[in-house]
Amino acid sequence: MALFRPLRDSLHTSLPFIAAASAAVALASCTAAPGPAPSSAPSAPFATPTPRTTTASATPSPSPDPGTRPLGWGPEQRDQDVAAAAVAAMSTEEKAGQVLLPFFKGKDVESHAAAIERLHLAGSIIMGDNVPLDQQGRMDVQGMAAINHRLAAAAGGRPWPGIIAVDQEGGQVARLGLPLTEWPTPMSYGAAGSVPLAREAGQGLAAELVPLGFNLDFAPGTDVTIGPGDPTIGARSMSADPDAAGSLGVAFSQGMLAAGVLPAVKHFPGHGSVTVDSHHNLPAQPSTVAELGGRDWKPFRAAIDAGAPMVMTGHIAVPALEPGVPASLSGPAYAALRGLGFKGVAVTDALNMGAVTKQYPGGTAAVMALAAGADLLLMPADVGQAHAAIVQAVASGALPPERLDEAARRVATMMAWHGRTAAAAGAPAGSGGALSAHVSASAVTMLSGPCTGPLVPGAVQVDGGSPADRARFEAAAARAGLALGSGPLVSLIGYGGRGAGGDIAVALDAPWPLRDSTAPVKVALYGRSDGAFDALAAVLAGKAGAPGKLPAAVGNFPAGTGCP
Repeated sequence: MALFRPLRDSLHTSLPFIAAASAAVALASCTAAPGPAPSSAPSAPFATPTPRTTTASATPSPSPDPGTRPLGWGPEQRDQDVAAAAVAAMSTEEKAGQVLLPFFKGKDVESHAAAIERLHLAGSIIMGDNVPLDQQGRMDVQGMAAINHRLAAAAGGRPWPGIIAVDQEGGQVARLGLPLTEWPTPMSYGAAGSVPLAREAGQGLAAELVPLGFNLDFAPGTDVTIGPGDPTIGARSMSADPDAAGSLGVAFSQGMLAAGVLPAVKHFPGHGSVTVDSHHNLPAQPSTVAELGGRDWKPFRAAIDAGAPMVMTGHIAVPALEPGVPASLSGPAYAALRGLGFKGVAVTDALNMGAVTKQYPGGTAAVMALAAGADLLLMPADVGQAHAAIVQAVASGALPPERLDEAARRVATMMAWHGRTAAAAGAPAGSGGALSAHVSASAVTMLSGPCTGPLVPGAVQVDGGSPADRARFEAAAARAGLALGSGPLVSLIGYGGRGAGGDIAVALDAPWPLRDSTAPVKVALYGRSDGAFDALAAVLAGKAGAPGKLPAAVGNFPAGTGCP
């Protein structure tokens, strides 16, 4: 079911399924790990309307426009035709720029724009240190839009818009802060177990990016977490159940695309089941291809079957495919991804991460990734070096020019399609607040403790977390009518925190620390926004239940634990 289709179409219109292309697809149908499934299952393949029968005297229907032939990942033939013609007229230097998406440090926008123009770069990604702040320390909305407009202009002059990207997942990974809506961790969607809610949240999050000039968000993560042994993904994973991670990831992506922002599912071949953080060192994935097909690859296959336009490859070595080489730079890894039926843009994870830079200095990684099968190279440590290395590799014959042409053509096809179809106006900053609060209220999970009635007798104390966490908790408690300074002690556990005592332990991020908490009442909140704390306060005061279910096991608490 091609759910990632032109934005002018309804979410209830489909394109044909992408066909499976190799044995890797068959492997992906292995039994999933046990876990809770979303309360609303993913959409079944949409029915194709039955053609009307015609009599001999009826006027034959005109032949369909060949330009509207779907390519199976969003764009149509006309988008590819535009891209192919433009790329064919490019120099090697221009093509090399089209496959590079750089970052820059600080606020020197003009220097970065000049580099984009000089090297013909695809656009830019915005990181946290690039975000302008107002006097209150909040994002300057007009300033951010002006920066993106300048960078988009620098990448312009082609029949498609330049890429202006960001990492905005919700939870810990959010480069853009207030006044944009704060969203809880993606694990909230697994705890809430609602596919429609995930779709609505994806649309709400992305809609606020559009007025700022963003057209690509490196989200959602469809990694399947293994629990506390996963040091990198954690609550960025929607679920430990591959089927749930797949259906929720597809829905979130659908919502993003409906809002006018390109999604990128990540991090193939799956970062949730390795025990090393690729930001620092190279993880090794010991699983067999069959094991990966039955767990880590299932959400990616779901996204691909739905017509995902972009998949990010992670810096994870898979000995079963190519020992010692990050998947982002590995030909067999890209072959496995394409073997699942993927036809869209394969983008690397950031090439300035430790898993790459410690082994592949200079422009080596960029050339290796491109030669292996990547189409878009994200954040090379030195974009000038990477560009020069690609041009030199083509000139020397080390990189086939056809591979560079293919990569540039795919990126251009995606952006030509986006430029033709994404006419969404977006939504003002902060407009998703009520929806974000609803997500948290739907996700809050009771691991142990009473499921009905107030948990505190009208008053409460708080400890743990950060000063900001405690201040937000106190404000939410007051709004719920709870007095402060006496009564049961609520112990907040922040990101990376450990088990807590007191009377009520509350995990604000991943729920794993509740395993070692001695508090008799254990609650997983999966967020630290005002809306999340309001949801918690409502449960403490007995004004609302805790409807969420654990999307991953926590010690002796199995996945699915929660109030009935």
